[in-house]
Amino acid sequence: MSHFKRAGNVDSLAGFRTPKPEAAVPYGLLKAARKSGQLNLSGRGLTEVPQNVYRLNIDDPAEAQENVSFRGSDRWWEQTDLTKLLLSSNQLTQLSEDIKLLPALTILDLHDNQLSSLPSALGELQELQQLRLSHNKLSSLPTEVCSLNNLRSLTLQQNLLETVPEEIGELGNLTELDLSNNLLKHLPSSVGRLSALRKISLCHNKLSSLPDGLGQLANVKLLDCSHNQLTDVPVSLAGMLALQQLYLQHNKLRRLPQLPAPALREVFAGNNQVELLEAEQLSCLSAVTLLELRDNKIRNLPEELALLLTLTRLDLSNNDISTLPASLSLLPNLKVLLLEGNPLRGIRRELLAKGTSDLLKYLRGRIKEEAEGAAGPTAMTLPSEGLVNTHNIKTLKMLEYIDKQAASVPDEVFDAAAHQAITSVNFSRNQLTAFPPRLLELHSSLSDINLGFNRLSCCSADICSLQKLTHIDLRNNQLTDLPSEMKNLSKLRCIVLNHNRFSSFPEALYQIVTLETVMLGNNQVGGVDPSRLMQLLSLSTLDLSNNDLLNVPPELGLCTSLRCLSLEGNPFRTPRAAIVAKGTNAVLEYLRSRIPT
Repeated sequence: MSHFKRAGNVDSLAGFRTPKPEAAVPYGLLKAARKSGQLNLSGRGLTEVPQNVYRLNIDDPAEAQENVSFRGSDRWWEQTDLTKLLLSSNQLTQLSEDIKLLPALTILDLHDNQLSSLPSALGELQELQQLRLSHNKLSSLPTEVCSLNNLRSLTLQQNLLETVPEEIGELGNLTELDLSNNLLKHLPSSVGRLSALRKISLCHNKLSSLPDGLGQLANVKLLDCSHNQLTDVPVSLAGMLALQQLYLQHNKLRRLPQLPAPALREVFAGNNQVELLEAEQLSCLSAVTLLELRDNKIRNLPEELALLLTLTRLDLSNNDISTLPASLSLLPNLKVLLLEGNPLRGIRRELLAKGTSDLLKYLRGRIKEEAEGAAGPTAMTLPSEGLVNTHNIKTLKMLEYIDKQAASVPDEVFDAAAHQAITSVNFSRNQLTAFPPRLLELHSSLSDINLGFNRLSCCSADICSLQKLTHIDLRNNQLTDLPSEMKNLSKLRCIVLNHNRFSSFPEALYQIVTLETVMLGNNQVGGVDPSRLMQLLSLSTLDLSNNDLLNVPPELGLCTSLRCLSLEGNPFRTPRAAIVAKGTNAVLEYLRSRIPT
């Protein structure tokens, strides 16, 4: 038996064979990588990177040493330098200094491995634009990485980092930095020199403070500092003028930061220790649409909350609020108001259970009762007081004349608003056939105008004199076009034109580069020009539902700023309904795949 065992282990041709290295990477993959410049070795169980991968650009392929003929597509001498190397989801514990043999790399993906350190040779990959290092065991970052002048994206989440090198400030082209889920206790002030940064994630660390230098990041749109130990936010953050989304939940904040960020849309500050909402802080949130303050210790809501005219969602769950200001009901765009877990008095539980709409209706009723109770036989000082709510005018700078089915707005309404710096006008649900000319008297302050549900068949060029307008609502009218002068509304962010008679995308809108939301649903629009839409770099919401689009141009997929694209209810055949139902990202991806190459 032993004789057979020994024989079984003997290779009778051993002396005639050249020893071969273990073929961890199929030769066909390497061959294809030489042509494409891309090599994907993700999820292959590798414990180390094979040497022939590092030497891919250096060693001659086997074909060069063989006397064979080639078809045109197999010419080894036309090989391309490797630019993209994907090594994610392996078992790599280290990366060799030989990585420097791949100097053309623009993308290096090492996420989801077992790396505890990195070679200094990474600093020689001067073409590198994306370095993905998340989900490893890194406790430090070599300073050489900070010399990668072309680096755009550095993702380091889910590691064991306790510090970040001061030299990180040298990454002047970095647009994305993710340091979340580490063990950081502080950040170097040099982070403030990352002037190209658009997105920075610091969540799930042990930060007790933020460096003042963060305020110099004037291009950052998203800042995530949630799940840390912050007790305050530096005043210097007011310099982050492009900030749109701010995540501060699960910290130890006692007050909301005072951030006059003109673009700030979403503030998440739940699970802190905020007790008081101050007028100064709220007045800064002029563009906010979502305010999350759940699980704090807030007792009172100031009247100034009603100045947040763009607010659509307000979460105040699990606080100590006992009374609600009736003026909350005057927020024109509020759709969701969450109040569960508060010791509210005077509001029945079943009313809360009915939802936001019924609650706001109840609060509006309270305002009416208070107004009627205050008006006695001697209280009338102006004939207009029967027509308008003077509380709204003086406190909220809001002028309303709603649901009167009137063909014009009485002069008394405008007289009551004289010298009041009105910011919001709502004349919806009337029978207006023309733009009220006296609106021009409000040109120095008016930012929000609602003329929806009227009978306007044309939009007067006079509206273009209201240079401070940020929101225009003209839904449910009879409009077929917009005046070309509208292109001069340089602050306009949102326009609502649903349920009109537009047969094409209004020409003027292509030229308003500040637009973020265009609502054109339920019209007869037959086409859009994607090359011009692409110039609207801030456009995030585009509603073209229920129109007459016979086809969707594939180039629309290049409008990468879009977060919400509504196309349902059109007669086009592609993309199919199943793709449209998957949402905006799926539609844009499909459209991009259809662009002729």
